[in-house]
Formats: sequence, structure tokens, C-alpha cells
Amino acid sequence: MADRVHPGQDSPPATAAETSPVKPGPAPGTYVVQIPKDQIYRYPPPENAQRYQKYSRRSRRSCSLCCCMCWIVSILFLLVLFLGIASGILYLVFRPKAINYTIENVSIKRFGLNSTAKSNQLTTPVMSPEFEVTVRAKNPNSKIGVYYRGEGSVVAVSYAGVGLCAGRWPGFYQPARNVTVFKTVMVGEGIRLSRDAYLGLMGQQRTGEIPFGLDLKVPVRVKFGSVKTWTVTVKVGCDVAVDKLGVDASVVSNKCRVRVLPWKSI
Repeated sequence: MADRVHPGQDSPPATAAETSPVKPGPAPGTYVVQIPKDQIYRYPPPENAQRYQKYSRRSRRSCSLCCCMCWIVSILFLLVLFLGIASGILYLVFRPKAINYTIENVSIKRFGLNSTAKSNQLTTPVMSPEFEVTVRAKNPNSKIGVYYRGEGSVVAVSYAGVGLCAGRWPGFYQPARNVTVFKTVMVGEGIRLSRDAYLGLMGQQRTGEIPFGLDLKVPVRVKFGSVKTWTVTVKVGCDVAVDKLGVDASVVSNKCRVRVLPWKSI
């Protein structure tokens, strides 16, 4: 009886290439370049290395500058917030009121106005005015005093926008609930008005109402209880009218406006 032969028993096993599916190759005319991944991310091309370093340094500087600006803005915000809170507390505690200023008397010792001047004259005379002004300052506050500084102060008289004479505000301390009356002398030299202003001044002298402007700028320090502020500027603008140009002139009308510049000194 013949032996049976089973096909495939003695045949060699199939290889992996024969069992795995065949991958399609690249299309004709194309090339595949394989580069290690670490070289792509860690090593820029030589022509871009310098540019990469420049951009990296710029980015670090930008971050540092942003952090610095954030700190500065935060500090300024906290400072403004603190000052606002402190100002609110001071206002609630002391209830500050503006000081009232009044021009009580204006004595014109010298002016140089020629009452016989004619309207057709070509030139106006050169004047050297001298004014003595009495000012009344009333402090209505119950817990606030004011230190006036004479140094750096300016008191000036003008007519029709032309400065006539100037002087200084005396230095003194005005306590709470106090009324202080003082005099200041102002002198000017070489003043010449325009022809129209000069003739207008002559006409107003005849009517008995001559308007002048009185401007005061005084550096002061305000005292809240036992605390003194920094030096601020008080500006007072007054519209004053007198009946004549003489030593015995009387004030016909006066109105003063007060402004305080807390961040500006003279």
C-alpha cells in the first residue's frame, strides 16, 4: 500500500513579506526625503539661526517691559486711590469752605491822567500809577487755617487789559474763623494806554464809575487740624470800580472769584 503524501508539510513557512499587504510606492518622478525629528525642532537652518536669536531676545525684553509697566500702573492706581480716600476723609471731617475776599478801599496816590487832554491829540502821556488797596479776607472754616507766603506772590491792577502796577501780598497766618484786613501797595512805571483806552478812561472819570481789574496770585499752605498741606496757589480775580482817580476814591462795586490750584505753585 502506497504512503500518502500531504502537500505543504515539508514546504518552508511563508515570510512576513508574503503575508503582509504590499504598500504602494511613491509615484514616478517624486522623491521622499526623511529628516530626523530632533533636527527639525532643535537645529534651525544656519541662515535663520541669527534671526531666531534676535527674535528670542526681543521677546524676552518685551515681557520684561510689560511686567515693569504693569507694576508702575498698579502703583499709580493705588496712589490715586489712597489720595482719593484721604481727600474724602478730610472733606467729611473738616467740611472746607472757600475764603471770602473783598476789596474794601482803593486809594490812588498817583496816576498821571491829564484831564485837559483833547480827543484829537496823537499821543497819550506816560503814566506811573501808584495804588494802595485794602483787602478783607474772611476765613469761615472752624478747623482750617491758612499760611500765606509773601515771597512769590503777585498783586496787580489793570485797566482795559493793560497792566498798570503790581505789588506783593503780605505773608501771615490766618487762623480758623478769622477776619484779616491788610493793605498792599502797587507801583507802576512807564505805562502808556492806547488812545481809545485813554479817552475812555477820561469819560468814565466824568461819569464817576471807573472799572479796574485786580488779580492776586498767592502761594499758601492749608492747615487741617495739625496737618499742613504742600504749597498750593490761590488765585483771586476781582472786578472793582471806583468813583474817581484820587487818594479819597470810593469803591462803587467789587466782585471777587477764587480758584485753588492744588497741583501748581507759583
